[in-house]
Amino acid sequence: MQRQSKPHRERPLKTLERVFSKAGLASRSDARSWIGAGRVRVNGQVIRNPDHWIDLEKDRVTLDGKPLGSPSKLYILLYKPKGYLTTWRDPEGRPTVYDLIGDLGAWVTPVGRLDLDSSGLLLLTNDTGFAERIMNPAHKVAKTYQVKASTLLDDGQIERLGRGVELSDGPTRPAEVRRLRDSAKYTHLEISLTEGRNRQVRRMLEAVGSKVLKLVRIAIGPIRLGELPIGSWRHLCAAELGALGGPGSAPLKTATPKTSGAKPEARSKSRAYSTSPRAKS
Repeated sequence: MQRQSKPHRERPLKTLERVFSKAGLASRSDARSWIGAGRVRVNGQVIRNPDHWIDLEKDRVTLDGKPLGSPSKLYILLYKPKGYLTTWRDPEGRPTVYDLIGDLGAWVTPVGRLDLDSSGLLLLTNDTGFAERIMNPAHKVAKTYQVKASTLLDDGQIERLGRGVELSDGPTRPAEVRRLRDSAKYTHLEISLTEGRNRQVRRMLEAVGSKVLKLVRIAIGPIRLGELPIGSWRHLCAAELGALGGPGSAPLKTATPKTSGAKPEARSKSRAYSTSPRAKS
């Protein structure tokens, strides 16, 4: 199917599939499926091309004859366990974060990523403007991680991490790095970054001659995991949204943390990261 060229007009234009995902109504893959099945009409005409351009100010889009509505904005904080992907579906059948949050009544997407071997704080939302603000490096929203290195790091290595190291895609920004403790073989660190490159913390440790054995994201900006159990989630409250620069004028309902139906074998490998001197290495 030939892709349409984008019209040159100063209009709020989106492809048809993006209308669904940007509105927080469905994943792009689900939207493409609905469009291909002929369930979507634009101005009364069935459109089967997901790349069809939509003028958001003029065009009327319906699904199964019903106009698209705007769902309530959702802002979710999830304690992602190790062993879960931040994708909607995995071809290999591995668990994803969507197995943990269940049906929220609206489509939400992760704000950034945590890789399969990492755990910790993950935000999900259907507010694309909010998500873009958090992820945009220009806003310098810090992401804070606790890390177990595979070696003992000397002060010079820690200083290099803080100043910035050279990676394949360029030098990293200066970071806040502090030593939490040393054991006989390992150094435990806390690292705060204001950028979010792919596997950045792992690559930074490799650049100074070490590796990451364990990585937990404990905070995004001022928002922290707190006492939330691993594999569980809750709504952000209005104060937290305001602290992140999001809509905080009206209080949002803060739900009781939800315990997910995560597979025990996937969750048992991830535990809350302890900075206590008595913690085992």
